[in-house]
Amino acid sequence: MELKKILIITYYWPPAGGPGVQRWLKFAKYLPEFGWKPIIYTPENPSYPLLDESLIKDIPKDLEIVKTKIWEPYQLAEKLNKSNKKFKAGQFDVGNNQSWKSKLSIWVRGNFFIPDARVFWVKPSTRFLEKYLKINQIDTIVTSGPPHSMHLIGLNLKKKFPDLKWIADFRDPWTEISYYKHLKLTKKSDKKHRQLETEVFKNADITLATSYTDAENFCKNGANAFCITNGFDETDSPQTHKKSTHQTKFTLSYIGVLEQLRNPENLWEALDYLVKANPDFAENFCLKFVGRIDDKIIDKIEKSGLKNHIFNLGYVSHDKAVEEMANSSLLLITNFPNDSSKGIIPGKIFEYLATGKQIISFGPNEADVAKILDETKAGKHFSYNDSKKIEDFILDKFELWKNGNIAENKQSIEQFSRRNLAKQLSEIL
Repeated sequence: MELKKILIITYYWPPAGGPGVQRWLKFAKYLPEFGWKPIIYTPENPSYPLLDESLIKDIPKDLEIVKTKIWEPYQLAEKLNKSNKKFKAGQFDVGNNQSWKSKLSIWVRGNFFIPDARVFWVKPSTRFLEKYLKINQIDTIVTSGPPHSMHLIGLNLKKKFPDLKWIADFRDPWTEISYYKHLKLTKKSDKKHRQLETEVFKNADITLATSYTDAENFCKNGANAFCITNGFDETDSPQTHKKSTHQTKFTLSYIGVLEQLRNPENLWEALDYLVKANPDFAENFCLKFVGRIDDKIIDKIEKSGLKNHIFNLGYVSHDKAVEEMANSSLLLITNFPNDSSKGIIPGKIFEYLATGKQIISFGPNEADVAKILDETKAGKHFSYNDSKKIEDFILDKFELWKNGNIAENKQSIEQFSRRNLAKQLSEIL
């Protein structure tokens, strides 16, 4: 059977690091099993916030990858203020942590580059792909955002070729993302963002969301939306599917990027109380960070009673990160606190699930993450206002760990395997 071609337009591709890369890397791996031949279109010289060379090995050997050059203003922004490096990963200083340079940079980022600083790739990519689609007889494309400027490429191509089947994949929302309100937008800029988002929703044949709530919201805004979550790949790290040995320390681990907007201060306060009030807990507790943690978060934790319990590995390869998940007792996941973010399902939760480890989660009430944890019996979700409940949950898991009885659950997780998700996508296509 001859495979049907599908062009995937994505900014993030190995050697870029982070969960945003893995979604279409894994779809590209498994879609051929279900009748589709992926072709990747990505920048030749991107400015990635994180690099992970280990992901290169996951690229299928026969995968066609097309690249063209991109111009981005990040080098200029970083000369103005070194903290502007955070913007490439959607991170911001907030509140009292904002200097005048940060405020100016955020204002420029939100009002001068709509929808984002990769917008300068839209017109040259449109011109290039108009010819490429004709020559290679491709009638199905995917645009994956953020950066949401990728969707403008799809929008331009759809206007040029009305019969083109266009799938707009939203790994995160556009105007409903939590940091949108921190962009210091003028009324004119806000209107422009929303107009472009509406155009994408109304012109894309299919809009994909990574959460149930986002799919519902997209439908309300005029999109033909479906939810296909992120997932885990059993072939990534076989060690995560073996029963781990008893840890020498009761280790609570956070894996990934942690910025100020998702900082669970009530958790650090609960842990600070436990190490001061419970000598047994203090003797056996370790707080492990694996990834890029905002300096201001680390500084504050180190001024508390947790200082001597921190093990900060910094950013590591994806393979090493998965290994550290397996070598933990309890895994931490955080989301933005506002209600508009209840539909965000951080991609790493699925790799957490694959380890069988218990998960402690923070975010808004009635979040999609809470539904997944309840369904899989894999942990507990808390709001940023909870306090005593957090202490009780952690102490309960600590006692189970001490007695060698901490649960390792893998109930109902097969639905989130990358192969099954690729099958779902093929059925929608």
